[in-house]
Amino acid sequence: MRILLIQPPSSISFIDKVYMHEPLALEYLGAGLKLDAHQVLLHDARIEPDVLTAVRRFQPDLVALTAYTSQVNIVTLLARQIKALNPAIFVVVGGHHATVKPRDFNDPTFDLVVIGEGVETLRQIARELTGKKDFLSIHGLAIPGADFSFTPPRPHPELDQLPLPDRTLTARYRQQYFSEWLRPLASVRTSLGCTARCNFCALWSLTGGKYLRREVGRVIKELHTIKEENVFFCDDESMCDVRRMDRLADAIRESGIRKNYFLYARVDTIVQNPELFAKWRDIGLKQVFVGMESFSDAHLQGMNKGITVKQQEEAVHILRELGILLYASFVVDPDYTRNDFRDLTAYVRRLKLQYASFSVLTPLPGTAMYNERQGELLPYRPELFDFIHTVLPTRLPLPEFYAEFARLWQRAIPPHRAIKTFSKYGLRRLPRVFKLLGEAMRTLRQGHLDHGETVSAKD
Repeated sequence: MRILLIQPPSSISFIDKVYMHEPLALEYLGAGLKLDAHQVLLHDARIEPDVLTAVRRFQPDLVALTAYTSQVNIVTLLARQIKALNPAIFVVVGGHHATVKPRDFNDPTFDLVVIGEGVETLRQIARELTGKKDFLSIHGLAIPGADFSFTPPRPHPELDQLPLPDRTLTARYRQQYFSEWLRPLASVRTSLGCTARCNFCALWSLTGGKYLRREVGRVIKELHTIKEENVFFCDDESMCDVRRMDRLADAIRESGIRKNYFLYARVDTIVQNPELFAKWRDIGLKQVFVGMESFSDAHLQGMNKGITVKQQEEAVHILRELGILLYASFVVDPDYTRNDFRDLTAYVRRLKLQYASFSVLTPLPGTAMYNERQGELLPYRPELFDFIHTVLPTRLPLPEFYAEFARLWQRAIPPHRAIKTFSKYGLRRLPRVFKLLGEAMRTLRQGHLDHGETVSAKD
């Protein structure tokens, strides 16, 4: 069977110019399908936007698309175009949003919706397409239609039961996967889920609250296949299991693998285990993405984040002493006043951070926060769930909120520290970076226009 896997573009064009990680989930799907000798093509529409030409050339029997919430309308349109081109093509959608809010894909253009981990599910779909077409026998599906029926849920498999991702499927794209200055960049998953219970995050719930780990030897085996110098551990939180990551560091050192590593870690993990980060620095850890989230203990408590501002300051000090870049991330509450924006700017400056990013607090489907605040949400438009738009009413008038948001990005890191960050790109890439920065600022300042009809601020 000929199977086409499609990675859709982001809902905001400049996002794919800031970072573009390899479509690891689709590489896992492709590896599973190849076990059954299917002919598989992976099409990355972020790099090659012309999906329909790929469909015409490849003539697939089955097309599988993946989507986050902000891509719901994008993949629905793609699916309709594919069906219009050839109604006989069987179209399946899966991914994060299909798992947490599958009813958004109750559209006749989709033949099936995959809920949860899709490697084995998609293999079974392909088998049934060439056989009895008994899809009700497959766990982890929703079937579009008037009643939108569900099959029994599929428990998430142990990670070591999955095949290694097939990176030959992205061979023609690999030089174009990156994150800011790390280029080219490979992505590796060593774990799934998180031990924390932040109310704005759905990742820990996707595994039923479990923190799933890969065996160290399997990770080493995969790292040996990676040609790229830069590796992003795309775990939801890499350092949850300190002992395992200590063993993995030892195994990497003993194997002689030399890479530049980038991973996620919590503030409290850094504070409690500075020696672990020192060990990882010695084997190539260059930067750590840290969800700082807020400048206020009250805000952090409201998010159920489980950390304090004091711990944030300690984590900054530890990573600075180790010479590891702290890639700090903060969340902007739509309820912010102008003073809140000023206070966050001052806090970031006081920490003397070299790099910080900011996103708008977004109650994503599948999170406790979404359930708690669903009644407050603005009219539902999936494309606005992209972390640079608000989906909650703002205290400031919308144009002012977005102007303050853009100003925060511009002012939080003073020029003399920003220069250190920009230097990582190299002189040849800097003109493109500054052009992109201008595009991003225009997008942020004009964010209120994307809401269409006027949305009033809070009283």
